[in-house]
Amino acid sequence: MPELTCVGLTTLDILVRPVDALPETDQPTLVDEIALAPAGTASGAAMVAAALGLHVAVISAVGQDVNGDVVLRLLAKEGIDCTHIERMDSLPTSTSVLTIRTNGDRPVFHMFGASIMTGLDAAAIKTAKASRFFHFGGVGFPNLSSPEVFAEVAEIRKAGTYVTCDLIAPQPDTIEALRALLPNVDCFMPSEAEVRVLLGNVSSEEALRTFVGMGAHACIIKRGGNGSIGLNAGEIFDVPAETITPIDTTSCGDSYCAGFISGLSQGLSFREAMMIATQTAAQVAQGLGTLGKLTRKAA
Repeated sequence: MPELTCVGLTTLDILVRPVDALPETDQPTLVDEIALAPAGTASGAAMVAAALGLHVAVISAVGQDVNGDVVLRLLAKEGIDCTHIERMDSLPTSTSVLTIRTNGDRPVFHMFGASIMTGLDAAAIKTAKASRFFHFGGVGFPNLSSPEVFAEVAEIRKAGTYVTCDLIAPQPDTIEALRALLPNVDCFMPSEAEVRVLLGNVSSEEALRTFVGMGAHACIIKRGGNGSIGLNAGEIFDVPAETITPIDTTSCGDSYCAGFISGLSQGLSFREAMMIATQTAAQVAQGLGTLGKLTRKAA
């Protein structure tokens, strides 16, 4: 059985750099890099975790199309268990085109697709219960936001699985779903931008205490170039970012989550796992796509 099971968003990212302006004519424009990569709260985190040496399974959905073929092939190449990735006839594979600018900005063109219909069936729940870690990245998805699903997450946690949670483009009303979900979560890991959507302009320390007060057993706020800050067992940990020249920060949030889980899987402390997460995100940011310049763990 996998050490980590991830549920939520799966996209095919098509990344191009550098794109500082769109050409005004149909004249071909030369670029340095074009890459394809599975990404999202489920498959992005899974890709990084697998590269770090974890045995990973994904619960998600893709279309019956070429993009879905590519996603599944690239996930399988990393040794990821795709048993619980549904193939849907009715929707295409979620796909994004990212035009990465020289300064690191990354305008995104996104097509909604099958991933948004991801659900938890009995077989997927069984896999999650047998995993050491369960990463829930589907808050807001119609089939993953019901009281019944949150009750299943509680049962997964009761089975001894460590539950982490990340967000996808939250709206202000997402806070109500979190009130029901967070008591079943061991570590909630939103970004600073997501915190502003949910809570407004509060301090990081206040946000940490708010989410823990809502039931999360621990919380980490990802702050990009300002590092990350976490609250666990009443203690606040502030971990600075590494000094790097970023190329593409598209998957940094997902890679941080994967790095944190990898750290815990090695028996490290909460703060030490935050440091592994920071190092992982920094390596990813220095290259293009989900894995960037990540150093793979030797087999």
